[in-house]
Amino acid sequence: MKEAIKKSQILIEALPYIKKFFGKVVVIKYGGAAVDEKGIERGVLEDIMFMNYAGMHPIVVHGGGPFISKMMKKAGLEPKFINGRRYTDDKTVRIIDKALYIINRKIVGELKGMGARVFGLSGSENDLIKVKKLHLAAGDLGFVGEVTSVDATVVKRLINDNIVPVIYPLGRGRDGELYNVNADDVASAIAAKLKCEKFVLLTNVMGIMKDKNDPKTLYHTLKSSDVKRLIKNKVIASGMIPKAEACVRAIKGGVKKAHILDAGIEHAMLLEIFTDTGIGTEIVK
Repeated sequence: MKEAIKKSQILIEALPYIKKFFGKVVVIKYGGAAVDEKGIERGVLEDIMFMNYAGMHPIVVHGGGPFISKMMKKAGLEPKFINGRRYTDDKTVRIIDKALYIINRKIVGELKGMGARVFGLSGSENDLIKVKKLHLAAGDLGFVGEVTSVDATVVKRLINDNIVPVIYPLGRGRDGELYNVNADDVASAIAAKLKCEKFVLLTNVMGIMKDKNDPKTLYHTLKSSDVKRLIKNKVIASGMIPKAEACVRAIKGGVKKAHILDAGIEHAMLLEIFTDTGIGTEIVK
């Protein structure tokens, strides 16, 4: 009986948040080692389903770096990185397209099997993600692009029909070529274009911490100006920098709140969005 009462209390706590976010758009970026040809973790899929059935409009943007590297090695190509970004020649970009398509089909299939209406697409389709070649002082990256514009026409049609878009991060250049694009950047750009309620970035750490080895130093709320200061002071460092910067760009683009969460925590998104305390770092204007 106590367990049943506890469950009812959790539902009551979630009720005002369900009401507040009904009809709102949330862009979810998920990548890293947890995304491969098997799709993504079931707990994340369940959170997406919950949002969808609670009246929200989730949009999923996924990566798949380790699986891409695995497919490259199978094809006899050695992955090469410059400043953390994958060098992408014409053969590599075709492998990336194939690898991300395989992951995309798996995620779409899993969500459909759970009862959702889902549609998978590449950022290179329907002018969704337009890019220009990314230039780095550290060296030429080949077919790697940075986002110049987003045409969200198709995405808007899908969410208006209560269909969950699942997008993988490729873009098309003005030269007509296919470009590899950072998934954080694609997700942030889509979130800003739609001026969505929330941008959720799932990663493998709790969020932004003053001491990365001490969870007690987690920043629960930061302003976008705080993020710049923490990067300058090297509190935010290494792989967290592009994630934090993607959140700031989303906020500057009109997104209400950005969240950095540990995808390893079961039902992290529900705990962050539908409870009073939250579990990660939220970034606000």
